[in-house]
Amino acid sequence: MRPRVPIHTNRWIVDPLDGTTNFLHGIPHFAISIAHETRWRGHRRLVYEPTRDEMFWAEKGIGAYLNDRRLRVSARRLLGEALIGTGIRSAGAAISRPISRPWPGSRRRPAGCAGSARRRSTRLCRGRRYDGFWEFGLSPWDIAAGLLLVREAGGFISDLAGGQTMMTSGDVLAANRHLHLPLAALIREALRTAQAAP
Repeated sequence: MRPRVPIHTNRWIVDPLDGTTNFLHGIPHFAISIAHETRWRGHRRLVYEPTRDEMFWAEKGIGAYLNDRRLRVSARRLLGEALIGTGIRSAGAAISRPISRPWPGSRRRPAGCAGSARRRSTRLCRGRRYDGFWEFGLSPWDIAAGLLLVREAGGFISDLAGGQTMMTSGDVLAANRHLHLPLAALIREALRTAQAAP
């Protein structure tokens, strides 16, 4: 059981280099992530991508922004038209096979893309890139900034069961309000299929 945080205590969750592998290989997809929480002033999040000079930030009740432009998640309603991101470690062969089948109600297969968890959350917030993302086994510093960014951009974010254990379980599913539940059901079914496979 976690100790109670005193009401006056600040909590900072910082990842100075999200996307270390990309950075080490000269791939310009990395970011600095800072989450600030207090019990009495609310929450603030910031993700800065230096190669693009893009500052994604959110404050509870204020909204999510890219520099000075307000962000909203997409309004796409059909999984068959959605671009869903995930991490390579999440998309192992056993689960990627059932998920890579055509989406329900569509002949299209899902499109996926690997990268950092924070980059996926910022792409979801922009509304014209990702329509959702999911990943397993993340660390708190991978998740902290993205949680508020997605929510303040109008998205839904949860663990795979629909709960709010992301910071402890490391499992995250995010999408707009139309796609969140169907995507969760599809991933759970894929997990059951993968577990039942020989």
